[in-house]
Amino acid sequence: MVVGDFPIETDTLVIGSGPGGYVAAIRAAQTGQKVVIVEKEHIGGVCLNVGCIPSKALISVGHRFEQAKHSDDMGITATDVKIDFSKAQAFKDSVVKKLTSGVSGLLKGNKIDVAMGEAYFVDANTVRVMDDKSAQTYTFKNVIIATGSRPVEIPTFKYTKRVINSTGALSLPEVPGKLVVIGGGYIGTELGSAFANLGSNVTIIEGGDDILAGFEKQMTTIVKKGLKKKGVEIAVKASAKGVEETETGVVVTYEVGGEEKKVEADYVLVTVGRRPNTDEMGLEELGIKFAERGLLEVDKQCRTSISNIYAIGDIVAGPQLAHKASYEGKVAAEAIAGQSSVVDYLAIPAVCFTDPEMATVGLNEAQAKEQGYDVVAGKFPFGANGRALALNATDGFVKLVSRKEDGLLLGAQIVGQGASDMIAELGLAIEAGMTVEDIAMTIHAHPTLGEIAMEAAEVVMGHPIHILSK
Repeated sequence: MVVGDFPIETDTLVIGSGPGGYVAAIRAAQTGQKVVIVEKEHIGGVCLNVGCIPSKALISVGHRFEQAKHSDDMGITATDVKIDFSKAQAFKDSVVKKLTSGVSGLLKGNKIDVAMGEAYFVDANTVRVMDDKSAQTYTFKNVIIATGSRPVEIPTFKYTKRVINSTGALSLPEVPGKLVVIGGGYIGTELGSAFANLGSNVTIIEGGDDILAGFEKQMTTIVKKGLKKKGVEIAVKASAKGVEETETGVVVTYEVGGEEKKVEADYVLVTVGRRPNTDEMGLEELGIKFAERGLLEVDKQCRTSISNIYAIGDIVAGPQLAHKASYEGKVAAEAIAGQSSVVDYLAIPAVCFTDPEMATVGLNEAQAKEQGYDVVAGKFPFGANGRALALNATDGFVKLVSRKEDGLLLGAQIVGQGASDMIAELGLAIEAGMTVEDIAMTIHAHPTLGEIAMEAAEVVMGHPIHILSK
């Protein structure tokens, strides 16, 4: 191993180049800090390389394929529709390459040095970065840890060629004829829905009372209806017991309602959560404070118990969302620069790219009531919207939750086509302290899906135009 003779000094070291790390590094550089970013594998981290971006590319392919086969209602009959999965994978890879190349260019343009290798803390101001061939010491005034997370492995479902995690699912050489998904959270349901669209027979096994537990039942009922149309089998309150591999696939054993069942498949995809990457970095030796499940304790500026060490993204409390990590990265970088930035999660959205999509921001109705609000909620269906009808995408609704006394918008939930894009308007409204009247009085272009938010606001106010008032 070649060892660096002298330490390299920098103002701020960022460990991890995912959506949290690279954004933190760029914002730090913009404030005048000298920055080095450390990356173990690929610039762009999990999200850009083996997570949100490639999965959404394959989800898009699945939608196109499904629509090509099932557009008879619109007068389109396509025969012998086929998919060349190698080309689909090439498309996915091209999307990843464009984004990761763009991030590399941004780092270079902001004069941020990149150090490839694994980081290990020597002390609170020193890190060793090592790969198979060399090692280099870096000293710094401040460090931002943005190392992300990795899939949880179940002891009875050790990863193999046929027992895969989300990373493996995104690099499959072919569309599985049959796929079993262990875990009905957002990752499992997104990928299960995508492969169902691509032609797989999918079975989802979930240990909880229902799939997609973080979303309102009103929303998930519509998604489950869509999954059923695709032929997806869903087993809830089910316990995955084990898996046997054969020459051609797997046999998964699970128990539901006291009855043991077996299902054959080409692959079994395990999506039961993610574990923070805070181990094997020397953090314990520093005496840094940990919270539960290996997460790091941080304050409102993302500062850990050691004043010059900051942590963001999946390794701190809160939902494991790329946009949360990016937001926290900006706050941490600005805090290091002496600015008064603090985190405020009032209007952080969550999106699930199922079919149809789901998105939520702020409080749902039950949460608002639990917090003591007297609320008025109202929803407007996609089926009463002209644009949704023209798109033949009528499943879903927009629901708004407001404070009764003044109409302040507390939260919004959307299930339907384009929910991932539509939620931004409502997030802005919550962030800006707007009321449902503000939304209702905003002139929305016609015909658009965005009008559904305006109509939902009018429902809350008691005078909807395009549905009958109760």
